[in-house]
Amino acid sequence: MRFMMMVHGDRNYEAGAPPDPRLMAAMDRLSEEMTRAGSLLQSEGLYPSSKGARVAASGGKLKVTDGPFTEAKELVGGIAIVQARSKADAIELGKRFMQLHQEVLGPSWEGSLEVRQLFDPSDFAPPGA
Repeated sequence: MRFMMMVHGDRNYEAGAPPDPRLMAAMDRLSEEMTRAGSLLQSEGLYPSSKGARVAASGGKLKVTDGPFTEAKELVGGIAIVQARSKADAIELGKRFMQLHQEVLGPSWEGSLEVRQLFDPSDFAPPGA
């Protein structure tokens, strides 16, 4: 099963501050390990919302709003696509990622990560196919 892990950005991220070099080095090591194990399929960091835009549909019209999106409480700062046997296994991978942040940035660091399963084409196959 494939899962997407969405890491929520913090104030420093939204302010455009570069990530701590120690954290980047530790994340590179973890990414290499997870890739060799076949569990990390893709990972990407995102620019802050000030560099983005939203496209909304309402009343038959489209509206484009440039960032930053200060009203949003949980902006995604990065994503990873992982391969796991189960949701519990995907959560364990997410916990390793978050633990790495606390180990490098200290126990006062706060953040969150969301784990969501991705649809597979077989999820839409007709019954018995």
